[in-house]
Amino acid sequence: MVSKKQKFVADGVFYAELNEFFQHELANEGYSGIEVRVTPTRTEIIIRATQTQDILGVNGRRIRMLTSIVQKRFNFPEGTVELYAEKVAARGLCAVAQCESLKFKLLQGLAVRRAAYSVVRYVMESGAKGCEVIVSGKLRAARAKSMKFSEGFMLHSGNPAQEFIDFAVRHVEMKQGVLGIKVKIMLDSDPTGRLGPKNPLPDIVTILSNDKEEAPLDHPVSESKIPVAEPAAPAAEAPAPVEAF
Repeated sequence: MVSKKQKFVADGVFYAELNEFFQHELANEGYSGIEVRVTPTRTEIIIRATQTQDILGVNGRRIRMLTSIVQKRFNFPEGTVELYAEKVAARGLCAVAQCESLKFKLLQGLAVRRAAYSVVRYVMESGAKGCEVIVSGKLRAARAKSMKFSEGFMLHSGNPAQEFIDFAVRHVEMKQGVLGIKVKIMLDSDPTGRLGPKNPLPDIVTILSNDKEEAPLDHPVSESKIPVAEPAAPAAEAPAPVEAF
């Protein structure tokens, strides 16, 4: 019998190892994360990426190969694990996708400043409220340093920072050493929940318009705040006596 603590640890190790495997295997396909759904009969693994057709391969050959690798590595019974590829709704609002894009640009030899600003501009054009890119390491000189590129509005603390911030970290193995990349994207609220959280920021104030048109005031007006006592209701008149004959 497996205790709850052991189950949570095993699930975390499974997710971490699976995520690291897909990061290396699907780096060129714009890998952006996975979602694991466990049902009583099978385990569904949804791979989010920007180029889903390359993950599927010709006639679904590559995704069948990935399914076989995952099944053999984690000792799943035959036919109990399924892999699906899901396209990222907005590539510019996904921190993992932009981190991989920046990593690819740096490996191609693009200048750090130009590559970072292109990522920031693309994120802001996609509808984000803010973006921050930090590149640290031996950029040009032999001395390591850190460069920060930011634009827009960014939260750093509180519960909204956990709900509205998409965060990703990657490491780039360059010739002169390892560079660290951090990308933070401040999402905007979306009632549908596709491009951001459904609830707005807690400090957003919505002013409702009054449809009733009031007459403009051209003279001072006083209003009494003292409650006025209502007049007592008149007592019911007694019926007139009826004389008997």
